[in-house]
Amino acid sequence: MSVARLYTPELLALTVELAGCPPVENLPLRGHARSATCGSTLDIDLAVDDTGRIATLGLRVRACAVGQASASIFARHAKGCDLYTITSAHDRIEGWLDGEAPIAAWPDLELIAAAREFPGRHGAILLPWKAALDALSSGPSAR
Repeated sequence: MSVARLYTPELLALTVELAGCPPVENLPLRGHARSATCGSTLDIDLAVDDTGRIATLGLRVRACAVGQASASIFARHAKGCDLYTITSAHDRIEGWLDGEAPIAAWPDLELIAAAREFPGRHGAILLPWKAALDALSSGPSAR
């Protein structure tokens, strides 16, 4: 597959959405993830409600366009998710990337589906879920 088919207008538009999800320094939970394949990183700031569901989030993304697009897709739909939901989504996305499962049921993931054909981008795709797991599993919402 050509790189031109990877960097679609839809994928590139997602990168711009990150401006609407800036870091929020005063949130109680923090998580970090780094892609071993490309070195991209993502830091997440989270607050959860009384039931352990994500209420507020902020992102610091240092990644390629695919990683940025993945972070935008995550941010669009993460509010209201708890540790179990994020873990389950991470595992399903990882299985899809490995070719072991159909595309995961996370809204808008199809916008970056072409990136599945580029194994060097898989780590960047998983960054937001890994960072959220890091934050949620270390905070008071971890149950």
